[in-house]
Amino acid sequence: MHHGMAASPAATKPAPAPAPFVASSDRSFARLMDDAMAAMDAGMQAAPMNGDPGHDFVTMMLPHHQGAIDMAKAILLNNQDPELRNLALGIIAEQQNEINVMHAWLARHHDTKEKK
Repeated sequence: MHHGMAASPAATKPAPAPAPFVASSDRSFARLMDDAMAAMDAGMQAAPMNGDPGHDFVTMMLPHHQGAIDMAKAILLNNQDPELRNLALGIIAEQQNEINVMHAWLARHHDTKEKK
């Protein structure tokens, strides 16, 4: 069930959450990408929503950015192209910085809903 949508009869039981993403060379690149996407989707589906657009945007973007980091780690394990590796390293650095900014924003605005 997605935020604000009615559950279908078949969707009354939540699916088990996927295991946290672990970048490992014992899995294929395709499997790593599937794992990263599953973790990201589960995180976005489980994002704590309170109806405040800023809060809800940030809580859903956190797992989205983590998904980008996880995918970048997967390419680092599976590709030696210097340009792609540089791109992946940049994604990791930038997305982690943005995650830090979002956590700081949430800490400053944890009571946004109550202020309105």
